[in-house]
Formats: sequence, structure tokens, C-alpha cells
Amino acid sequence: MTHATVATRLNKYISDTGICSRREADRLIEQGHVEVNGQRAQIGMKVSAADRITVNGTPLRAKPQAVYLAYHKPVGITCTTDQAIAGNIVDAVNYKARIFPIGRLDKESEGLILLTNDGDIVNKILRAGNAHEKEYVVTVDKPINDAFIQALSAGVPILDTVTLPCPVYKRSSHCFNIILTQGLNRQIRRMAEYLGYKVTRLARTRIMNIPLGKLPPGQWRELNAQEMQQIEAMLVGSRKTAQEPS
Repeated sequence: MTHATVATRLNKYISDTGICSRREADRLIEQGHVEVNGQRAQIGMKVSAADRITVNGTPLRAKPQAVYLAYHKPVGITCTTDQAIAGNIVDAVNYKARIFPIGRLDKESEGLILLTNDGDIVNKILRAGNAHEKEYVVTVDKPINDAFIQALSAGVPILDTVTLPCPVYKRSSHCFNIILTQGLNRQIRRMAEYLGYKVTRLARTRIMNIPLGKLPPGQWRELNAQEMQQIEAMLVGSRKTAQEPS
């Protein structure tokens, strides 16, 4: 490297090309699939455009134009980039460039999920904490009452913790809205189950400032410049780590 080049952490450099997230890049590095200038790469090393970087023997391409998609995931689609798995989200979206989902949504759940080739935005959103609101419409197997709504709102014990307080609104006898910033595994389903209910339908209708709107199941659209500006503004200074509920 020369002093005229800009050094970047290798996992970021790889994710910036759109082939995978930083976490996946670290895994590739650990497994010995990445070489820098003919030598096996190490976790945490810094590189620049002056270096020759290969993944599984293939040179990295230049960073592609950033892609940001909103997709209405139907029930039955799996949020994985592994195309050996039937019904994977990459094949379902069938976009012309390589993209990957931001977070996840269970196979039996439906609704909004964002996809991108921008590893930076993935890390920012998943660390966004309170800025990363996700809204769901949930249907359960029997009538709900005020006590159920109040219990969900206040927090219930699941997975050796208590869920954070969150807004919950009754929509009808069997249906409610819930807005989460926390991201425990299968959180909504576990919360309902703890209170004696079974979720029969779970649909995510909003992520941060992006609504699902009238986007039909199985269809996607590109995020517009205004939506991206709003996301960037919401993510400024965000550090808290958040996982993805479902």
C-alpha cells in the first residue's frame, strides 16, 4: 500500500463489493477463502484498492452501484442467500445484481423485508436500536382482551429475559398491532405463547420509515432518494446492537 491509498478493514472492503455482509466476510476470512496479494488473509487486516484481493480464487470486482429494495415476502420464502435451499429469498426476488436481506423474517411470516448490496447499511440498521422500529400486524387463535394487550405492552418473560415495553394496539377481536425495537428470536410468537395464545398470521408492515403500503406479495420496489435520506438521518450516531424479531 502507498500513502496515497485509503486503507479499509478487509471485511468492510469485501462487503462493500456487495458479495456478502461483514459478518459473512469474516467467516470467509476465518475459513481461509480470502487471499490478499497471494497470502492468506487475517481477520482485522486493512487493505486498499492497490491490493489484489481474491475470494475463493476469484478477484473482487469494483464496488457496484448501491441497491436498496423493499420486498413483500410471502409465507414460505426463507430469508437466506443460500441458493441450495428451495424457496430462498434471492431466487424469489430474482434481482439482476447480487443482494442480501437486512435481518430476517421467519419462513411462516410475511411482509416487509429490505434487501441491499450495501454491507455498510446492513450493519448500521442492525445496530440502530431505538431508531430501528418494526411494526407488525398479528392475528391470534382466540379473542384478545385488555389484559393481553397490557401484558404485551409491559413486557413478558421469554428466553431468560423480559421483553422491553412496546406499543400494542388492538385492531379487532383476534388481531393487534405491535411495534418493536428489540429483536429476540421469534419474539412475537413467544410473547403470545407465554400468554396462552398462538399466532396464526404475522405480517410486518413497516421497518423504520419504510411502509409496506400496497406492495403486493412477491413484489419488490426500489427505495427512493427521500426514503434513503431519512434512513441515513435516523442512523446517525446509532451504536446499539439489535437483532431481528419475527
